[in-house]
Amino acid sequence: MINFLGWLDGVLWGTPLLVLILGTGVYFSIRSMFFQVSHFGFIMKNTVGKIFHGTANADETKVGTITPFEAICTAVGGTVGFGNIAGVATAVAAGGAGALFWMWVSALFGMIIKNVEVTLGLYYRHTNKDGTTAGGPTYYMEYGLGQERHWGKAWKIPAVIFGIGIFSTYFVTSSTLTAAQVVAGAFNLGDVKIGGLTIEGIILMAVVITVIDYIITDGGVKKIASIFSKLVPFMSILYLFMGIAMIFVNVQNVPSVIASIFHDAFTGRAAVGGFAGATMAQMIQTGVARSVYSNEAGWGTSPMIHSSARTPHPVEQGNWGSFEVFFDTFIVCSITGISILLSGQWANGTNGGTLAITAFQSSLGMIGAALLAVIMVIFTTTTGGGWFTYYLAILGHMNKKETPVSKVLMKVFYACRALPGLLWTIYLVKTNNQGFIWTIVDITSAVPTFINVFVILLLSNTYFRLLKDYKARNFGEGTVDENMPLFYEDKVRKEAGTHD
Repeated sequence: MINFLGWLDGVLWGTPLLVLILGTGVYFSIRSMFFQVSHFGFIMKNTVGKIFHGTANADETKVGTITPFEAICTAVGGTVGFGNIAGVATAVAAGGAGALFWMWVSALFGMIIKNVEVTLGLYYRHTNKDGTTAGGPTYYMEYGLGQERHWGKAWKIPAVIFGIGIFSTYFVTSSTLTAAQVVAGAFNLGDVKIGGLTIEGIILMAVVITVIDYIITDGGVKKIASIFSKLVPFMSILYLFMGIAMIFVNVQNVPSVIASIFHDAFTGRAAVGGFAGATMAQMIQTGVARSVYSNEAGWGTSPMIHSSARTPHPVEQGNWGSFEVFFDTFIVCSITGISILLSGQWANGTNGGTLAITAFQSSLGMIGAALLAVIMVIFTTTTGGGWFTYYLAILGHMNKKETPVSKVLMKVFYACRALPGLLWTIYLVKTNNQGFIWTIVDITSAVPTFINVFVILLLSNTYFRLLKDYKARNFGEGTVDENMPLFYEDKVRKEAGTHD
């Protein structure tokens, strides 16, 4: 079974998907005149710049459920998680220093890909009877493919495959296990006796994390967004300071580490210590796979929460998507990767959360290990909360016409929402069979990514029409068409009025 999963992982993350992701990024970059690069300053000014000026929470329009800042915090909470620590550590352990370079390359093109998918998510979003909004890939499949491109009910084929791919991460997840490992390792938690019961430290921490997940997700999207708007900035700043501390302690090694990232990316790396060596192809595959898993560009997840934002223009929120990828990979993942390389622990034969905590502990001592453990718990709970909103978005779309059965299924999901992570942790700890978990993670991310990237390519003309309008309104490039509908619902209402 493990051999089959390894083969499937190699097929899914082989040449076809890598070419599709990178090729799509190149296509959108060229056609948009490298919008994510040429207008990088504008994107930063109108995203993170609003945070520093205290205007990020401004309600820019009445249509929507949450503010743009709450949307980005929830999306970042879902993307910036254990993948930024354990995932990057695994990438470096498997692909060497060069894997970090290919993560950056993937993220550069991922910035425009996420801009596209978030923009399309906003454009094709649906307004519910209670005034709340919902959107995401399944919605632009229904309205973009099903209605505009006249696919009829055939849009359900990619939507169902996409939905299955997303929900596979609900049943198979390693975030709780990874966080529990980091905390148990940081505080040397072995077997813990509670009354007459002896519980392994990792399992005990998994129970604690599961309880926290239940608390955070109790109340739905609006409560999660409110909590994350306060929690995500705190956790991000704390991790940033840890990265600065790692660089300061190992400053003498910085030049050689930076040089190795660029050198090894094009030459491969021979075996060092417990490191088995990596070919260039292996580094590219590992770097791109971990980049997508970390920043979720092309995965189709973030548009589900961004679509609830109150924003005057779809591309305006798409810019937050670009910032999300930049922050996730170029900042957070870089901190992890460079810190591990600086510590010299990356070739010791370990990976995942164990490698990350060993790296920080070797340079910052027990304080570094303890801080990483706290950050890991926060990252894991925010990831769980962010993904909970994604599951709700898909279930909400599937259950637009409520039936007695669908209501029961929603209640069952809500009651069991955080249990799979705990159950997986218990199983993997008891069987001591943790080596294949990242193979499963790669498989579950590949399926929805393939579907979503293919769909946004089909809808690319819609994106470029919106981008052209956005440039005309903000940069004076071309003429603004005041009669152009900025949201699909507006277009439908306009056409219905015309036909009347």
